[in-house]
Amino acid sequence: MALKGNLRDFSTTQLLNLIHLARKTGALTIQVPSGVTSLFFREGKLVYAATSGQDGHLTSMLARAGRLTEEQARGIRQHAADRSDKELAMLLISAGYLSQRDIVDSVRRDILETVYGLFAWSDGLFHFEPNRLPSEDVITVSIDLENIILEGSRRMKEWERLKDELPDLNMALKFTDRPQTQLRNINLTVDEWRVISYINPRNSIKQIAQRIGMDEFQIRKLVYGLLQVGLVEIVEPEGLPPKQPPVTEMVSRSPAAKRSVIHKLINRIKRL
Repeated sequence: MALKGNLRDFSTTQLLNLIHLARKTGALTIQVPSGVTSLFFREGKLVYAATSGQDGHLTSMLARAGRLTEEQARGIRQHAADRSDKELAMLLISAGYLSQRDIVDSVRRDILETVYGLFAWSDGLFHFEPNRLPSEDVITVSIDLENIILEGSRRMKEWERLKDELPDLNMALKFTDRPQTQLRNINLTVDEWRVISYINPRNSIKQIAQRIGMDEFQIRKLVYGLLQVGLVEIVEPEGLPPKQPPVTEMVSRSPAAKRSVIHKLINRIKRL
């Protein structure tokens, strides 16, 4: 199947649906302003995804999923620099650091986050290369495209609303007055409690998401819910350098320009 074109004419949803129905094996490459993403399929199922500019090493995936700290990820990577992702996974499982489920779930999460990000683009070049598969060194996970298409479409509608409500994830959160009284009357999910445990004006919303392994859609959704029930409020993060006052136009003028303005004023006064 020779397939190439622009997302203006053939959306991500349509591309994935076509690959699913035709049970194709190969690589779909999509180029958008944020970079180039390659999705790999085997018999109509998504098995891997990679984006230029994003570290796709297994340790980075585990860190983004919250299975490892950044420090642990760096240390493991330095000591196993010559190991493939599959070899490294076996070492981590054998040493008792992580389970096979931890690794598979982390890889799956990274793949899904990559592909869901493509639903937001309505312009970009795409090309499908039949029978091209990812490197043997990476860990692949078979994922049904029907669920991805349904979830991606649902996220797009909710995503637009959440971006309007929470446009800047670099802002921080703090508890409103007497949050304990409100907490006793609200049933929170495990993920909501995890977010609450990190709420502090020194932690940005983006930092909280990274620490507990949530993508932007998930953290926006949870924070929006906490805002709606009045548990938290958005504040400027603490510890940032103070904003510089705006420089006036007169300060930016050269001495010659200043003299010219002064002469004009003097001449105008003389004519009065």
